[in-house]
Amino acid sequence: MDFGFSSAARLKKGWQFDFVFRTGRRDSGALVRLLYVTNAEGPALAGVAVGKKIACGAQRVRGRRVLREAVRRLLPWTRDGVWIVASLRASGLEANARDVYSDLAACMKRRGLLAKDWPGADWSVDSRRG
Repeated sequence: MDFGFSSAARLKKGWQFDFVFRTGRRDSGALVRLLYVTNAEGPALAGVAVGKKIACGAQRVRGRRVLREAVRRLLPWTRDGVWIVASLRASGLEANARDVYSDLAACMKRRGLLAKDWPGADWSVDSRRG
């Protein structure tokens, strides 16, 4: 299992984010919004977004960092052929990383985006590496 969030696993181009925002399906949790598009083939790609209207720059940077950590821990168990954009809600700015992780995991599980062998919302799963 690779728990990195390399550039090969990220949505990088503006048109990719735009495609997911315009045509993707949505799900909301208490702390995050999940937008996703399923493709026929290819690896799972993910991106994170924090809107300018919900906080100042320093809070948005912290929010992106927390959200990126949650996505990094879930990406190895995300089904192939899915593009995901995780967006932080205003209520998620004060939340800690474990709460954001569990909320994002619940959204992804509800939509069937996680693989069958996903071990559950265990925060320390990447420390076992295996």
